[in-house]
Amino acid sequence: MGHHFIVEASIDPASPVILTGSKAHHAFRVLRLRVGDKVSVADGQGSGYWAQIAHISPEKVVLEIRDRRPSPEPRHQVILIQGWPKGDKLDLIIEKGTELGVHSIFVVQTQRSIPRPPLEAQERRKERWQRKALAAAQQSRRHWVPRIEGPLSLLQALDLLPPHTFLLVPWEEEKQRDLRQALSLWEFQPVGLFIGPEGGFSQEEIEIIREKGGLTVTLGPRILRTETASLACLSVIMYVLGEFSYWREE
Repeated sequence: MGHHFIVEASIDPASPVILTGSKAHHAFRVLRLRVGDKVSVADGQGSGYWAQIAHISPEKVVLEIRDRRPSPEPRHQVILIQGWPKGDKLDLIIEKGTELGVHSIFVVQTQRSIPRPPLEAQERRKERWQRKALAAAQQSRRHWVPRIEGPLSLLQALDLLPPHTFLLVPWEEEKQRDLRQALSLWEFQPVGLFIGPEGGFSQEEIEIIREKGGLTVTLGPRILRTETASLACLSVIMYVLGEFSYWREE
C-alpha cells in the first residue's frame, strides 16, 4: 500500500496534483519517494485517487491521477459531541476518533467543563485540533478530514446536528439500556454520541438531550474516564455499523 497525502483542495482527475511546502519535503527527504512510485491522494472532502509521481524535488511533487481509490469512509456519519476535558485529553480523542472514522467532533463547553480560556486562546486551540485531525486522517488514509467545531454550548451543538440524528448519551445513572440495545433501534440515520467531561453531564444537560430524543445508555458497572468512554463507544458503534469488516475491495 502506497503513501497517502491529503491536499484539502478540489482534485481534477484530468489535471496533476501538486504538493509543495512540508508535504513535498516530507515526500522527498523523509519518505524518499521517487518518480514512478504509486501513492494515494485525497481532497479531505471525501474523494480519493491513486496517483503516480511524475516529478519530485524538495520543493515540489507532481502527481498524475490514475484511478479513483475506493472510499475507506464509514457508510454512516458518526458525530462525537465531546464535553471539553482538562489538559491535552482532547488531542488524544481527536487523533484516535479520526482513526476510528468519526465524521466530525463538536467540542462543547458544559456545566462541568473546567477549561475556559479567552477567545483568542480558544481559536489557537481550535487550529491545533484541526491540524491533529488532518494528521490523523492522513496517517489512517482517509478521504475525509473530520471538522472540529467549537467550543460550543450544548444547545449550539444540538442545532448543528443533521436532522433526525440518532442521539446516544452514556450516563452513569442509566441502569437498564446499554449501548448495544440502543443501537438495535438505529434506523440508518447519522449517529450523535454525547460524552461528558470529567464529572459527566449534569442532570439538566441530560434532560436537554433527552428532550431532543436522546437515549441514555449505561457503559456497565465501571466508571470510565472521558477519553476512555469516547473511544470505547466509538469503537462499539463502528463495530455495530459494520465498519470493522473489510467490505470494500481495493
